[in-house]
Amino acid sequence: MASVFTMIINGDLPGTFVWEDDRCVAFMSINPISHGHALVVPRDEIDQWIDVPPDLQQHLFEVAHRIGVAQKQAFGSNRIGMTIAGFEVPHMHIHLIPANAMSDMDFALASDSVDTADIKKAAESIKSSLEN
Repeated sequence: MASVFTMIINGDLPGTFVWEDDRCVAFMSINPISHGHALVVPRDEIDQWIDVPPDLQQHLFEVAHRIGVAQKQAFGSNRIGMTIAGFEVPHMHIHLIPANAMSDMDFALASDSVDTADIKKAAESIKSSLEN
């Protein structure tokens, strides 16, 4: 059975994308820890990050860097935290979380629901910063 991320990548479930290329995508979290929380996800369904081939790891981190710079510009947070947890979905993904303090990185802060308009607004801010 395909992971929820594969279903989003394939268009079977909705996703608010900020990046797409032949190896990975980045889309907004539907349970954000903070405003602008995005996920970088390889198109290949790989469960654990330690199983990702080195060349794909490099690509994912390059994309994460570009998205992170755009998030910092768009939201003005002190930092863009990066986490690879791997427990909630069996499909490797990198969390990019705008944060002002370490306490902002707590997964217990994840929203149960967010207005779709807020997610789309955050995505547009990131995409606009990527274009600059």
